[in-house]
Amino acid sequence: MFIAIGTSDLRNIDVEWFVDMSRIIDNVDVICEHKADGSVIPMRFRLMNEDGIYEAYTIKGYRQIFRKECYTTPDGVTVCSKDKVYECRVLILDLYRTVRLYFNTDKCSWRIAI
Repeated sequence: MFIAIGTSDLRNIDVEWFVDMSRIIDNVDVICEHKADGSVIPMRFRLMNEDGIYEAYTIKGYRQIFRKECYTTPDGVTVCSKDKVYECRVLILDLYRTVRLYFNTDKCSWRIAI
């Protein structure tokens, strides 16, 4: 996962440190498009900040990760064939960040790793 950092003081920190610090949030509100062929396209999501106010984010680009077997993602989330995984590009504080959205088709629920 690539995380853009704008502060020059953090230039020498190992990128792997950021990958291990992923935070998983369950029950994320996601606006998506369900197509006739069964595919799902995430378009927007929103998260609640520390003040209890929702912040909405628009997905600028995504790619779906296809795997048939069960495995554990770099975020520590175990996914199987019933789960859809999306790597999404989002503009946050004038920086593009990559987040992963997880859609469980059995429960119709979304999770996010930031």
